[in-house]
Amino acid sequence: MPIPSRAALIDHLVRTRIAGAVATPRENNLDHYRKLASGDRRHWLGLELGDRWTDEQDVLAVMAERCGVSDDLAHRSGQDTIDPELTVDALERMATVLRKAAEGRQRVLLATGHPGGLLDVHHTTAKALRAAGCEIVRIPGGLRADDGVVCQFADVAVFEGGATLWHTHSPAPMATILDALAREGSPLPDLVVADHGWAGCAAQRGIETVGYADSNDPALFLAEAEGVLRVAVPLDDHVVDPRFYEPVTAYLLAAAGL
Repeated sequence: MPIPSRAALIDHLVRTRIAGAVATPRENNLDHYRKLASGDRRHWLGLELGDRWTDEQDVLAVMAERCGVSDDLAHRSGQDTIDPELTVDALERMATVLRKAAEGRQRVLLATGHPGGLLDVHHTTAKALRAAGCEIVRIPGGLRADDGVVCQFADVAVFEGGATLWHTHSPAPMATILDALAREGSPLPDLVVADHGWAGCAAQRGIETVGYADSNDPALFLAEAEGVLRVAVPLDDHVVDPRFYEPVTAYLLAAAGL
């Protein structure tokens, strides 16, 4: 995969709707912000937000700053956006963390709740980190959470049920992995690269965590604003063709020197 320039990547993000005018509608974004602010833990993604984010307007302000959605609360429906400049800025911050992991030969755990979109992004990142000397954490076998199986596929922790990889926002699979590692006396990861509740849970446990988040998943951006999560990369996490993410991964790994 050729490594795109920053300008070429931004053009690609907009053209494929990974950023720019994304498919997630404004009303869905605001519904999730409102539910998070009202204390709906399904939208906290494993984080403990307490009573710090009880105003929808405050949540929206962070999302406008860090994701690029419209900051106009009166804009209630229709098109919303992710700023592609913010996406690339966050990729570059993530690259700094990955470079540090490679230099320190850290133990890294990669996980995704969006296997239909981001599995290959994480898998390719795992391969590059291993080649640079990192240890990719092998999760214990026989783990279950949320009536499914927590397993590892192509070096990436995923949630499986009925021979199918499932989309999940739940933090339970990551909690199950971390608890199992602790029980068997294995060291916890130095770094987690993930999304959804996998990232939120790891960050809440105090593990350095970077991840990807859509415009309707505000919790990870709030955690980044509070310094709990190291980096949240704003992007549409399930576009029509997962190959569209390949230039994103190429840019990230090149910026990390991997």
